[in-house]
Amino acid sequence: MILYLHGFRSSPQSFKARLLAERMQRLGRAAEYLCPQLPASPAAAIAVARACIQACDPAGLTLIGSSLGGYYATWLAEQLGCRAVLLNPAVKPPRDLEKYIGVSTQYHSDEPFEFKREYIEQLQALQIGPITRPERYFLIAATGDEVLDWQEMVGHYRQARQQVIQGSDHGISEFAEYADAVLAFCGIACGPAATAGA
Repeated sequence: MILYLHGFRSSPQSFKARLLAERMQRLGRAAEYLCPQLPASPAAAIAVARACIQACDPAGLTLIGSSLGGYYATWLAEQLGCRAVLLNPAVKPPRDLEKYIGVSTQYHSDEPFEFKREYIEQLQALQIGPITRPERYFLIAATGDEVLDWQEMVGHYRQARQQVIQGSDHGISEFAEYADAVLAFCGIACGPAATAGA
């Protein structure tokens, strides 16, 4: 099972989320991929994620987190002992999201939502120290990320598997080139045999 956790102001309509959904569909494994709309409240977002995976065996679960979703995925992976793929993950969102307190809009719908001051405290409650068992983690970080510091990501996920992309951007525009490696880390075969007839 794969649970994709999108970033701040994002949605299941994000490029990376849709691309992975399409890959899983082509592999005949669409039922093993979930990407819920996460609420603005971090505590509520974690509750939604937990509800999605409550019946999952952690050994067969991989979380994929993009940006703020990477922060959530890391906390959940530490709690559950499952694998996690981090795509330009937020490492210190209590600091980075302070400036967004107030009303913002969703990227894919322009729908307004409120990011409340109390959400910063909720984010602080999800902070973890150094990750345990780094072999459970796969970081993809872009040096051209215009939103977050890629060096902070590399330092936080030290000893984990890492793919540092020279250039690119926060959304990882060329994510299609890395999707098979991500799915392979999740235990999903994507070779010619897996896609024959797809």
